[in-house]
Amino acid sequence: MGMRRVLQCVGGMNCGGVETWLMHVLRRIDRRRIAMDFLVQTDRPCVYDEEIRGLGSRILHCTPVHRPWRFMPELARILRHQGPFHVVHSHVHHFSGLILKCAHRCGVPIRIAHSHSDTRFVENGARLLRRGYLRLAESWIHRHATTRLACSRKAGAALFGPKWEEDPAARLLYCGIDLAPFRRAWDRAAARAQWGIPEDALVLGHVGRLEPPKNHAFLLEIAAEVARRRPSMRLLLVGDGQLRPQIEAKARQLGLAEKVIFAGWCGDVADVLGGAMDVFVFPSLYEGLPLSCVEAQAAGLPTFISDAVTGEVGAIDDLVTWLSSQASAAVWAEAILQRPPRSAVDQRQALSLLSAGPFAIENCLPLLEGLYYREPATPIRRAA
Repeated sequence: MGMRRVLQCVGGMNCGGVETWLMHVLRRIDRRRIAMDFLVQTDRPCVYDEEIRGLGSRILHCTPVHRPWRFMPELARILRHQGPFHVVHSHVHHFSGLILKCAHRCGVPIRIAHSHSDTRFVENGARLLRRGYLRLAESWIHRHATTRLACSRKAGAALFGPKWEEDPAARLLYCGIDLAPFRRAWDRAAARAQWGIPEDALVLGHVGRLEPPKNHAFLLEIAAEVARRRPSMRLLLVGDGQLRPQIEAKARQLGLAEKVIFAGWCGDVADVLGGAMDVFVFPSLYEGLPLSCVEAQAAGLPTFISDAVTGEVGAIDDLVTWLSSQASAAVWAEAILQRPPRSAVDQRQALSLLSAGPFAIENCLPLLEGLYYREPATPIRRAA
């Protein structure tokens, strides 16, 4: 049972949900037994790069996978000359098929395809060529993956098919978070002063990339409805992404330019959630299992989530309100305003419940370590 060398395959190590979870894993895993390196498809510096190197891991750069004629030879060279790797753990959804095909050819014994998103919302409208690619990628995953891992049941069905849980090579692994930062006392006055938020403001919060699935345009419409009745309202957005210019423009169009705070990526999200926000609003169009919603519950925040998101993320019933993704912004605003800014659920109670469940990082690590050390099964092929 010697050292296991694991290659985590991602796009880049910025502050997304998958990347943040991998950092929780890297910080807490027994690094005397498991060495993790990161294959990234970018030459740009990423938020977590310095910490990764400080923890003794490597960042290995490769051509983006959408250029397969360059990607495959480069990945093969990395696997042969930077290894040997005992495990390739791929987190790039359908692109995992190409990565695991190459890993299989290079003799990597344990090959994990990990689904983190329910992409059926967009894939159902895919054109013929795109559908062909998706089916090909799925066939590669089923042929070359020794384990199919999913962060939620919806995410598993999206990548591995509706009967994926019947597959003996499939596993459900809820990605855990580090609860330690949520046990600190927060200075709410100081946290709000940092962002110029009035003491009497009702602060709606959101954490996530400024990308289409997160539905920020609708979130702004909800904020505008709340602001009509609570003029001191503020919307605090943690995250960044390609849609930021459009979201900023829409905020101005709705008259919210002075009420929306674009915080970018923050070093300690727990301090922002617990110190500055009153409620957490998450109207996504589709997700896998958004850890920011779990973090909001860890902070004791009333959390309003779209019913398009998997119900598994509602860890604490008394903190979560589910709202229809088809409902109007006025309906969402009314639900937010009717609920007290801080729930009757004590945060210590919330932390106690989360600590005993699958969303605590220490509770999900044993399964992950077991997958890295187990003898690989024969890959299961999909029936014709």
